[in-house]
Amino acid sequence: MNGEVDSRTEEDRETILSVRGLTVGFGGPTVLEDLDLDVYRGEILGFVGGSGTGKSVLMRTVLRLNARQAGTISIFGRDFDNLSYEDRLAVDMRVGVLFQQGALFSGLTVLENVQVPMREYLDLPKAMMDDLARLKIEMVGLRPEAAERYPSELSGGMIKRAALARALALDPDLVFLDEPTSGLDPIGAAEFDELIGRLRDTLGLTVYMVTHDLDSLHAVCDRIAVLGRKKVLVEGTLDKMLAFDDPWVQSYFRGKRSRAIFENAADGQQQR
Repeated sequence: MNGEVDSRTEEDRETILSVRGLTVGFGGPTVLEDLDLDVYRGEILGFVGGSGTGKSVLMRTVLRLNARQAGTISIFGRDFDNLSYEDRLAVDMRVGVLFQQGALFSGLTVLENVQVPMREYLDLPKAMMDDLARLKIEMVGLRPEAAERYPSELSGGMIKRAALARALALDPDLVFLDEPTSGLDPIGAAEFDELIGRLRDTLGLTVYMVTHDLDSLHAVCDRIAVLGRKKVLVEGTLDKMLAFDDPWVQSYFRGKRSRAIFENAADGQQQR
């Protein structure tokens, strides 16, 4: 796992996102049922689960893009359902999202894409928005000339970085990443993981990351949550995953590829 283990108990840590009793369905069988989850300030939480278990559904529900049948969602210590319109806008400005595949607007340049949240929530002069957007583009490791390019002119890795710059446009406290390394080659994925970890450390971000990437779980995630049977089966450190008695969890974290990743990491640490 990346970084030092936080020695504080969960009770001592500030809860940024709290989900209780969440139930979601779409007219048929429920996808999520009576689900609980906490995300703590400053951590990178890796969210995993089998295909079709509802990882993206949960993220979209927390972001209010999906309706829910039951449950409460508190963000930054406040129940969103009970907020005024102005307070909801203030909460929205503290949240950034990187959707799967980037979801950039094809008719806008990278600079214009990064400025979309600014135009929606802020009233700034164009020159100031240009400067802020270029700063975010530089922050995610893109060259200055990328600002004037369109998504069709970018590589997959550049698209992910541009989308991350847009997610950071309003200086959020909490960032949601949906499969951020999917479609990237191993080197590009590792570099993106390093970028996420560096931004968390320098900006004080809290990161909720849906992923299938075992390398990401090992490289940057402080805790892991596993979704299965319509709820969070287990959450905690890798050691807790390895000790959890569930067939899918065991096959995922003790499978051949998992062993290779974690053994290589252990060998690397011993050689230091």
